[in-house]
Amino acid sequence: MNFRSGFVSIIGRPNVGKSTILNGFAGEKIAITSNKPQTTRNVIKAIDTGEDYQIVFMDTPGIHKPRTRLGDFMVNSALEALEGVDLVLFLVEATDQKLGPGDQYIIEQIKGINIPVFCLINKIDLVEKKRILPLISIFKELMDFSQIIPISALEHESLVLVKNEIKNTLPKGPKYFPEDMITDQPERVIAAEIIREKILELVSEEVPHGVGVEVLSFKNREEKEILDIQANIYCDKKTHKGILIGKDGKMLKRVGSLSRIEIERIFNTKVFLELWVKIKSDWRNSNTVLKTLGYKR
Repeated sequence: MNFRSGFVSIIGRPNVGKSTILNGFAGEKIAITSNKPQTTRNVIKAIDTGEDYQIVFMDTPGIHKPRTRLGDFMVNSALEALEGVDLVLFLVEATDQKLGPGDQYIIEQIKGINIPVFCLINKIDLVEKKRILPLISIFKELMDFSQIIPISALEHESLVLVKNEIKNTLPKGPKYFPEDMITDQPERVIAAEIIREKILELVSEEVPHGVGVEVLSFKNREEKEILDIQANIYCDKKTHKGILIGKDGKMLKRVGSLSRIEIERIFNTKVFLELWVKIKSDWRNSNTVLKTLGYKR
């Protein structure tokens, strides 16, 4: 059998749909999603294994101009994800009718790599069809992409089309992961990311960008099918702590309730979740805290 396998890095500016397409390829929710930019902070792997292929998709943080050490970590992680992969998916938005500095910067980073690069023009469901061809022409002039494919990451047909092109492009190779494995993320990290996702969904303005989650305890209760999780939510300011807790603790309870439901669904067990909100001023510039939260190597 001609088994094909390889690593595929998904890159692009913040909020272009990288995590959505990763989850679509995996057929499971692997990466958290939000309409807020810079949701993804780490490189996240999703493993798609079929009868004659294994594709390891790598979701990366959006490439942006960093303003904190956390931002530096995110951008460096995204650029490092270009090393040692077999194919790159460069996501852009169909709603952008001209090339911005963010996309220009990314193109400069990928021009020199000697591997196939697909340009995926995402969110075509949001624009008129006549606007897509001019956009394809713009990207054709900028770089010799292996493929330029207009897609909607929300549509199954688009994902099938792209995946078939990936399978045809990847080299023959081994299975890198067991066929029943869909991600390499530790369970603690998955739980922390779900909690952070619910904060992104429920809390507005600048608060979510200053939030980090540390899972303190993650263990199964003896003689009972209950998973006990304890976690700290870190924020920058006292005012942010008040917003995260809410009047009479209502916001924190809501975050906890939605997080628990999602964690129970993923781990298929009852969950007892305890959350605390702590202030760590300027934690996004603290190497110690960044390392504790897994944002520092």
